[in-house]
Amino acid sequence: MVTKTNAYPDIAISPGEYLAEEIRARGISQKELARRMGRPLNPINEIINGKKAITAETALQLEEVMPEIPARFWLNLEADYQLTKVLINKRAKVA
Repeated sequence: MVTKTNAYPDIAISPGEYLAEEIRARGISQKELARRMGRPLNPINEIINGKKAITAETALQLEEVMPEIPARFWLNLEADYQLTKVLINKRAKVA
């Protein structure tokens, strides 16, 4: 018999937080990341602030700039973030 457990966290951490940590560790700014990706600064800032999702295209661009971090990593972070947000909202409605 399978029992359901609360396998999801109580907080949702946006992929942008991980991205911000990664560029900080590399010593590059959001502006420089945007330049390397060939993107405007605003969408990069919105991703970092959790206001914009990481799309497949963006994930591939991130992989080009940081080849040791695969695009799938960024997409998986985004999917987990979105799922966790929904589950948190669902739990809040039941409580």
